[in-house]
Amino acid sequence: MSIRTCANITLAALSLLLATAVQAANLYRYINADGVTVVDYQVPADYVGNGYEILNADGMVVRVVPRELSDEEKKVRNAQQELEAAASAEERRLREWDESLLLRYSTIEDIEAAKERALRDLRIRLSILKSNKRSLKQQVENYQAQAADMERSGREVDVARISAIENIQSEIASTDRSINERAREIEEVSAAYQKDIDRFGMLLEVVELRQTLLARQQAEREKETADPRR
Repeated sequence: MSIRTCANITLAALSLLLATAVQAANLYRYINADGVTVVDYQVPADYVGNGYEILNADGMVVRVVPRELSDEEKKVRNAQQELEAAASAEERRLREWDESLLLRYSTIEDIEAAKERALRDLRIRLSILKSNKRSLKQQVENYQAQAADMERSGREVDVARISAIENIQSEIASTDRSINERAREIEEVSAAYQKDIDRFGMLLEVVELRQTLLARQQAEREKETADPRR
C-alpha cells in the first residue's frame, strides 16, 4: 500500500470521526416528570412524547420537536383543518364563479336572456312529452273502447289487443317519469340562473362602490393640489 493511499484512508477516517463528533455534540433539552428542565445527550423514551429541543454545541436551539397531541386534541386539530379546507374550497368556488360570470355576461339582462333561451328549450321538450302522453292515452282509450264493444257482443278480447294496451300504459308511465324530470330540470335551471343574477348584482355593487371610492379619492387629491394652503 502506498504512502498516498494510507494518507487518504487516514483523512477519510478523521473526517468520519469529526462528523460523528459534531453529531454527538448535539444536546437535548426536555422537562422531566418533576418539572425540571434537563439538558442531556439523549431524551429518555418516556419523555419523547412531551416534546423537546435540540441544541447545537453552542447551546443554540436548532430544532424544536413539539409534544404529541392527545386523541382529543387531534380531533380538534383535524376538525379545524377540515373547516379551513372547506373555507378555502368555498373561496375558490366563489372566485371561479365570479370570473365565469364576468367573462360570459356584461349586464343582468344578458343573464336573463340566457335564462329564457335555456328555459324555452326545456319547455319545448316538456310540451312534446305532454303531447306524446295525450296521444298514448288516446290510443289506450281506443283499444279499451274496442275491448268493451267486443265484450258487450259476447266476444272474447284478443290477447294482442290486451298486450297492446299494457305496452302503451307502460309507455305512458315512462313518459310521466320523463315529464317529471323535465319539470324538475326547469326548476333547477331557473334557480341556477337566478343565483347567477343575484351574484352578478352583488359584483356590480362592489364595482360601483370601488368606482365611487376611487372618484372620491381622485377629487380629494385634485382639491389638495388646487389649494396651495394645504
